[in-house]
Amino acid sequence: MFDIRLIRENLERVQSGLAAKRVDINLEAILQMDQQRRELVTNLDELRAQKNAANDEISQCIKNKQDPQEKIAAMKTISQQIAGLEPQVKEMDARLKELLIAIPNLPHDSVPVGGEDANTVVRSWGEPRSFDFKAKDHIELAETLDIIDFKRATKITGSNFILFKNDGARLERALINFMLDLHGREHGYKEMMPPVVVNRASMTGTGQLPKMEEDMYHIATEDLFLIPTAEVPITNIHRDEILAEENLPLYYTGFTPCFRREAGSYGKDTRGLMRVHQFDKVEMVKFVKPETSYDELESLVGNAEKVLQMLKLPYRVLMLASGDLSFAAAKCYDIEGFAPGIDKWLEISSCSNFEDFQARRSNIRYKGKDTPKSTFVHTLNGSGVAMARTVVAILENYQTPDGNVEIPEVLRPYMGGQTLIKKNGV
Repeated sequence: MFDIRLIRENLERVQSGLAAKRVDINLEAILQMDQQRRELVTNLDELRAQKNAANDEISQCIKNKQDPQEKIAAMKTISQQIAGLEPQVKEMDARLKELLIAIPNLPHDSVPVGGEDANTVVRSWGEPRSFDFKAKDHIELAETLDIIDFKRATKITGSNFILFKNDGARLERALINFMLDLHGREHGYKEMMPPVVVNRASMTGTGQLPKMEEDMYHIATEDLFLIPTAEVPITNIHRDEILAEENLPLYYTGFTPCFRREAGSYGKDTRGLMRVHQFDKVEMVKFVKPETSYDELESLVGNAEKVLQMLKLPYRVLMLASGDLSFAAAKCYDIEGFAPGIDKWLEISSCSNFEDFQARRSNIRYKGKDTPKSTFVHTLNGSGVAMARTVVAILENYQTPDGNVEIPEVLRPYMGGQTLIKKNGV
């Protein structure tokens, strides 16, 4: 939940940050409601103090064998006033929370202001591949090589689902294992295998709810959700916990399928693997101290880049502008891989620093041995990376003139030494 004190004490900064994110929220109305609530709470506290004092006076009267009826009557009146105020405070708390939870995180000062056209390429790696033959796109390659069956996936479930098969299924599994091994063995992440169904509190904690509920798969009978990313369950591992300062930073990685309705995808390219409702992803999540979180963001991006470097896939890193940031992010880098068959840059990874935004909503704190108070951690997460579009990049970058696909060298040990995905598997 957004910190009301920040609005009280630095209204202009909050207004500026929301404007940069292109969000229009009536902060003055929120402050007015906050003031009303504080006045109610003050009155309630005063009445409770009066009730306690009256109770002491009644006890003293009884002890001194005096008639306490007048004081009992006075305390009864106070109790009635308290009973009238308590539901008002409770209602005001709920209304204020509803407003605060809808306020997005503010962009970091280093984030360029603007929309998608203000996104900035900060670096690139490798040269986009060109061919001396007519390059095929991933859809044609997948169907010719019989490694993805789009038609049967549609029959089984509906449009924009995937059926990996044969060497396609093996390639997907190889990618998952390669990434988990890389992040676990070389980058120092602890591996997790979390639930893929979470409750409303978990989705609210990481910021998917309430804003993006229409994009989520919802199990209405139990009010549970299929996860859109492993960020949700992995971050919520430490919801309502106080972490020991000496144990920070914490790095977690995990593989899960991810589920997104993509209700707002009208007009976007949804062919093949471009925008699907279920896809696999290896996620990286960090819990860190505030003073290190932006250094941790840079290393997180580097961890994701390492995946593409080892796969020898050309990519570029973009710093997202304020209007293109997610609801919860203070700063975000997107990593885009080049797909020569469709001649496009595709988002393959997104790495974000949420500062203490998710920690406040999820109540994740840390405390040192000698410090009297606990402090909110900073959380970060990044795709390490998403499989579907990585498969697009591999198929289109590693295609051969005869329509086969070379297997990236780093994946060959995970595929039994196989070097080539061939037509008909031969």
